[in-house]
Amino acid sequence: MKFRIEKDSLGEVKVPQKALWGAQTQRALDNFTISGIKFAFPFGRSFIEALGIIKYSAAAANNKLKLLPSNKATAIKSAAKDVLNGLHDDSFPLDVFQTGSGTSTNMNANEVIANLASKRSKLKINANDDVNMSQSSNDVIPTAICVSALIDMHRLLLPNLDHLIKVIDTKMKQVKGNVKTGRTHLMDAMPIDFSQELSGWKAQLEANKKIIVLATNRMNELPQGGTAIGTGINTHKDFSKNFCYELNKLSKFKTKPSKNFYQGLSSVDNAVELSSAIKNLSIILMKISNDLRWMNSGPLTGLGEIELEALQPGSSIMPGKVNPVIPEAVAMACADVIGNDVTVTLAGQSGNFQLNVMLPVVAYNLLKSINLLGNAMPLLANKAIKTFKVNSKNINESLSKNPILVTALNRIIGYSKAAAIAKKAYKDSKSIIDVAHEETGMSKAELKKLLDPAKLTKGGISE
Repeated sequence: MKFRIEKDSLGEVKVPQKALWGAQTQRALDNFTISGIKFAFPFGRSFIEALGIIKYSAAAANNKLKLLPSNKATAIKSAAKDVLNGLHDDSFPLDVFQTGSGTSTNMNANEVIANLASKRSKLKINANDDVNMSQSSNDVIPTAICVSALIDMHRLLLPNLDHLIKVIDTKMKQVKGNVKTGRTHLMDAMPIDFSQELSGWKAQLEANKKIIVLATNRMNELPQGGTAIGTGINTHKDFSKNFCYELNKLSKFKTKPSKNFYQGLSSVDNAVELSSAIKNLSIILMKISNDLRWMNSGPLTGLGEIELEALQPGSSIMPGKVNPVIPEAVAMACADVIGNDVTVTLAGQSGNFQLNVMLPVVAYNLLKSINLLGNAMPLLANKAIKTFKVNSKNINESLSKNPILVTALNRIIGYSKAAAIAKKAYKDSKSIIDVAHEETGMSKAELKKLLDPAKLTKGGISE
């Protein structure tokens, strides 16, 4: 491989001849060889996009404030657009596990954009003085966390959450009128309509969406302009306002400067809050996935209440076996998200004095969680919930044998008598109506009316 010599404040560095990056990126590439996970990986493309947006917006703001000549600003904006559009993702080779401020990745962006802009304009554009003008890694990387999260939330997670809610709502209408045995502690309980069960899922998701939207909106407050420690050293007093204006024009977001740059640099409270809301979504999705798995269990010796779509053979040794693969895959993604949130939480307490020093790992885990659930929800919606079939024969059979229906007689014969009837029905494997008729003398017609499962799903007092 051919090399060229680049210089930085520490001296000379050998850089691959064709590489767009410079000395500081090369030093980081040599120093940080921990995971092989890069910011341009599937869960980080939005982070590189965010860096492109930031560098474009900063150049535009600096030009408007007459700090950066128009010819240089034009060249930087053009190069930054190429970066945000993904034309140079292979020029961002650094490991996520690097300096805690993310300085290496900020300089990676500065060097790549400076090289591209210089070649394009035939001007000498400096990575620090021109591309990084009015900026510091300490405000660029927290801002990139906010912008990349906004990209993935609005492009992926929120639309797919809406889709999942809509699919559940449609399925509720389709399964309405199918009454099944409810379960508490995994044990037989009072009857419930399938649509009522699914309405619980929908309500969980709708409530969680409100919290997620609130947390996402916090990411609109950008700390760009705080520079090194929050004081805004080397930055025009109107830079932050102009920066947000330019960013919003480019991205269609509704960002604004942070109310307090010291908070924006020293904490990642907004990322911790969003991560927590996404973790709660993962818990809901895991509950739904496990409900589907239980209802699908069998088909002969389990509950067998529903039949999930058969997507692939379920065993390499047992012919004919089909497994609930989508709920299982979604549950694993949810487990990973819960772990990601623990990492973000621990990283959140690393705001030492004026800077949080775990910014890259916050970005990695937050974006990973957003993408995992954003990609999982359409699968759960389209390949599990939308397509499952209700096994009416099984649910009616188990419902007719359910002694817990006797609960509806509590106010007529008392709890103790009802419990004795239920135990006898269990012991003798007889229907609850037959045993109640024998033990109370009530007519079967009256008992059928009182113990009608469909009526019992409506609650209140049976008449």
